[in-house]
Amino acid sequence: MKTDTNRQVALITGANRGIGLQTAKDLGPDGVILLLGVRDLAKGKAAAETMRQEAFEAEAVHLHVTDTGTHGEVYDFIDRVFGRLDILVNNAAVCLESPAASGSDPRGGQPSRLSLETLRETFETNFFGTVALTQKLLPLIRRSQAGRIVNVSSIMGSLTLHSDPSSPIYHVGMFAYNTSKAALNSFTLHLASELRDTSIKVNSAHPSWVKTEMGGENGDLEVSEGGKTSAWLARLPEDGPTGGYFHVGQPLPW
Repeated sequence: MKTDTNRQVALITGANRGIGLQTAKDLGPDGVILLLGVRDLAKGKAAAETMRQEAFEAEAVHLHVTDTGTHGEVYDFIDRVFGRLDILVNNAAVCLESPAASGSDPRGGQPSRLSLETLRETFETNFFGTVALTQKLLPLIRRSQAGRIVNVSSIMGSLTLHSDPSSPIYHVGMFAYNTSKAALNSFTLHLASELRDTSIKVNSAHPSWVKTEMGGENGDLEVSEGGKTSAWLARLPEDGPTGGYFHVGQPLPW
């Protein structure tokens, strides 16, 4: 991969398909060097090749959010090749429940029935792994003149909306997924506060309900629209917000 110290370098996790890949495609026209963090390197290389055919500079890197060994490998690669990281989009996530799940299903979304195994597995990817990766890469982000960290959350992480009976998500009971995204939002707030005197901005993004493999066919948006919020937050100007929770430029209630 060619290096150009004048171009921004972005790492997007879970980027071989869906919202992650679309976020990369939305950043590509700005000349951003795209590192696609993927668990399946073969699929990642295929995705990077399609990006290069569109004249974007992209490369797949092996990254499993719950495997801290791969965190170190990615750190070493970015440090050796670029010396810094300008943009980190924490996009990788899992949803192991169905909002309609009920009865005796141990993976059902109701808190009285949800298995601790499902809760732990969800948090390992959506929260603990994301926090660990961010902590590992933060020294590289600190070397950027304008570091940006985007935590891809969900409106499902809004405690305000979940506590409002008139809210459209009030009855959507995916306990593990929802609470993991609420925890991720808390990480956004705390990290933004810690970094408030730096040039680094940290924000949470709600991409909307997108028609992806995880979101299903009933989503509100096509995949082509799903990366807009993440890409916007990744390219915020100096006077842009930090410590916020947004969907297409509009703030959401925590």
